[in-house]
Amino acid sequence: MARIGVDVGGTNTDLVLECTKGVFYHKVPTTLKNQSIGVVDGVKEICRLAEIETAEVDLIVHGTTTATNITIEHNGAETGMLTTRGFRDILHIGRHKRPYNFSLHFTVPWQDKPLVKRRNRIAISERIMPPHGDVETVLNEDEIRDACKLFKKRGINSVVVGFMFSFLNNSHERRAKEIVLQEMPDAYVTLSSEVANVMREYERFSTAAMNCFVGPKTAFYLRDLEQRLRSAGVESKLRIIQSNGGISTVDTCATRPVRILMSGPAGGVIGGASEATMAGTANIITVDIGGTSADISTIPDGKIKIMNPRDTYVSGHPVLTPMIDLITIGAGGGSVAYIDEAGGFHVGPRSAGSEPGPACYGRGGTEPTVTDAQIVLGRLDPDHALGGSLKLDPELSFKAIEEKIAKPLNMSVTEAALGILKIINSNMALAIRSSSVARGVDPREFSIMPFGGAGPLHGVALAEAVAARDVIVPVAPGITAAVGLLKTDLQYDHTAAVITELTKANDDQIARINKASDELRTMIKAELDADGIPPADQSIEIVAECRYQGQGFELRATMPDGAVTRENITQIITSFHDQHHIDYGYSYRNAEVELITLRAIGRASVERIDIPKIADTDHSSIDRALMFVRTTTFDCGRTLETPRYNRKKLFAGDVVHGPAILIQQDSTTLVPPDYVAEMLDYGNTRICHNGRFNSVV
Repeated sequence: MARIGVDVGGTNTDLVLECTKGVFYHKVPTTLKNQSIGVVDGVKEICRLAEIETAEVDLIVHGTTTATNITIEHNGAETGMLTTRGFRDILHIGRHKRPYNFSLHFTVPWQDKPLVKRRNRIAISERIMPPHGDVETVLNEDEIRDACKLFKKRGINSVVVGFMFSFLNNSHERRAKEIVLQEMPDAYVTLSSEVANVMREYERFSTAAMNCFVGPKTAFYLRDLEQRLRSAGVESKLRIIQSNGGISTVDTCATRPVRILMSGPAGGVIGGASEATMAGTANIITVDIGGTSADISTIPDGKIKIMNPRDTYVSGHPVLTPMIDLITIGAGGGSVAYIDEAGGFHVGPRSAGSEPGPACYGRGGTEPTVTDAQIVLGRLDPDHALGGSLKLDPELSFKAIEEKIAKPLNMSVTEAALGILKIINSNMALAIRSSSVARGVDPREFSIMPFGGAGPLHGVALAEAVAARDVIVPVAPGITAAVGLLKTDLQYDHTAAVITELTKANDDQIARINKASDELRTMIKAELDADGIPPADQSIEIVAECRYQGQGFELRATMPDGAVTRENITQIITSFHDQHHIDYGYSYRNAEVELITLRAIGRASVERIDIPKIADTDHSSIDRALMFVRTTTFDCGRTLETPRYNRKKLFAGDVVHGPAILIQQDSTTLVPPDYVAEMLDYGNTRICHNGRFNSVV
């Protein structure tokens, strides 16, 4: 039995393989024109590395940025929309909230870059009314057929159906879909009640529109990848990680790609949380720094948080789907340094990616990047990138920084390179504070966990900037997100709108809650059964999404075991008060609590990847791991002779005093002067100032 985790980043595609021979790690360049090519090449290469046949692979779990990139580049499908007459402009109006309240010149993405152009939003005569979903105006089917003729004339083959109050009664949406598929058999159709069966028409319509916008290309990619794997002799199951951290099938993700908009970063957070457990550390801040972006997540007490629905925006558009709580900024090894027209010195968010990549790649890139700065300062050895398989040219790095930064600012190349790193570290430190301090979390009680190909080079600088306790470097930093893919469960979720005042609920309302819960359980069980999950391995949880009456958004509360009754309904209310106090620091114990949505979450546990422990130290000299010594310039401006150690030859309990650099195939770890690195049981590393382990800096 063999399992592979594959995480596609903007620069590299990371792979981890677990089989009877052990655990193997590998990196290949991301093929930006079609990510599936790089994925398949990587799968074949890592199988050769492990000396197994591709046919021996039983499972591949994939983290993809395909849907995310479509939203960033805004190159999704031309989409048409059918909506209730009189509400055609909901997607344009949005909410009263604006990015810059006091600016006369700001722009908003939902108006400047709409998911559905106004001319393609067609009003249909129909009306469902609250509070029980009664039909006031019968659906006009002829208008739908006329709209389909218009869509075909305009070359539109992706259609979203969003009717008012369809979360109470979706019969009109379902009938509209039937008609669209009669008229346009090959159309990609999304119903708002299928992807976001909850109240709030703007967010619901936006979620459905996003699904149609990214759907055709994402579905093509997933199915193309599946076919290419089959052609390469890989007959294993292919699973995709979702934004909520659970994995799902290709068919589900192709139908509802809005669930995988944050697929890539999710694996990193799960991998980081697992690494924290191995290191015996409960509080961590993960910083996943790749070639294009940095993904930051705060994990208190080992618990991964799901983002509040009010914050789930992707490229400026609200998307009502569960997402792991994280922040993404344009900061990575490929982030480009430049001087603006006013003479300002900037780094990112634009990235050189892998094509052409940093100047040192020698692929035609002439702009200096963070990686080029690391090369110039001697922190990356150009002859040891990716284990020596990627040859870098330091002269090109020096030239790019000199011409684009140093000369225009009248400084030395070394000063310019240090400036690049200072700016990028400051950008990431601000993001860390917004994920911690701004939410009432004290970073002094947390460890920074840097990973991704570039992460461990920045770990200590970031810990200093936010006064974190220490730095924990994972076993395989450049592959941590891929490892996380093999540490998560299969997961499905469905919602039902059940708007009820819990504090005043009568028997009929309680019966409606129980009926909706049973229906949700049935839907989840059907999906788990269809995926071949034995009943004994299935787990179904119902959570209540509640709010104080009139409040803007909901928080999750725990449902009682078994059916809801007059006696145990107070458990939901108390759970909501407790969660509100945790999130906001206060609660109103006597206020009325509304149940808005029931959410069913179905899980099926999968076997976790087993990372083996490394050998304990024999107390011999760590010179056994010494590779060579080269000069390196540190943030303080000092240039020192710095030994390089093969991290794989260090044992648990070995201590490395800085300055030092730990080298491995997938990443490089920087240990500055006055810092000490201690190897832990699994090959992970703790770095502290002057060896003050387990103490607050």
